[in-house]
Amino acid sequence: MLKKQFILSACFLGLLAGNAYAQAIDPAIGVWKTINDKTNEPSSLIKIDEVNGKLEGTIIKTFPKPNEKPLVYCTLCKDDRKDKPILGMKIMTDLKRDKPGAWSDGKILDPEEGEIYRVKITTEDGKKMDVRGYIGVPLLGRTQVWYKAEQ
Repeated sequence: MLKKQFILSACFLGLLAGNAYAQAIDPAIGVWKTINDKTNEPSSLIKIDEVNGKLEGTIIKTFPKPNEKPLVYCTLCKDDRKDKPILGMKIMTDLKRDKPGAWSDGKILDPEEGEIYRVKITTEDGKKMDVRGYIGVPLLGRTQVWYKAEQ
């Protein structure tokens, strides 16, 4: 009887540990490369982390074009990020987990326009992520594809 309880306890603890590990390595977490819609060239690297059960994304690198004036400060931002440096700026916040690789109900800042949109993200394989920014309902928005950056 004691052996049976031990085996059941070990199985239960294994399931709990496996579930915690699966949540800890959500495929959305990591560094993602954004692509400029117009040029189809890399635009920035965004580091996505889980903080207190919610996802947030921070700009860690930009890729200005040669002979192009890089966007250094968020001059068009309308909140407390106005005129703050783009590098290190948190542009994605408050995403809540729906399931592994799928998060919604967050906010995303477009630093080039200074606009804040609602956002949801999904990634099936952890290599490509759909980032849907929208106003009101997801139907009224657009989707960008981000790619996992080489580490």
